[in-house]
Amino acid sequence: MIWRRFLLTGLIFFNIFLLYNLIWSDNGIFAYLELKSRHEQLKQRLETVNEHSLDLSQEIRWLKTDRAFTEKMARSQMNYLKENEILYQFPKDKPQAKETEGGRADGQ
Repeated sequence: MIWRRFLLTGLIFFNIFLLYNLIWSDNGIFAYLELKSRHEQLKQRLETVNEHSLDLSQEIRWLKTDRAFTEKMARSQMNYLKENEILYQFPKDKPQAKETEGGRADGQ
């Protein structure tokens, strides 16, 4: 009879230990949910990178085969001009208002 109580007590402690490891250990449920979330993030990032890679591959093919596309890219990115063309470049930031001679803009 006593050995059954020891066995039952031992099995209860063993089950508590297994439950603890199932939930809170490094390989438990919470770790699994975190890894699953990280996996989804990496999967989305991989999709984005693959799409960008396809775009770049297509652009490389166009640059190698399409002369008009090559000219367009050179003109837009390197500011190349054809003969008799004028290039106007405008500053991206608005210039700051200059102060008047008195040191203040309101003239005092």
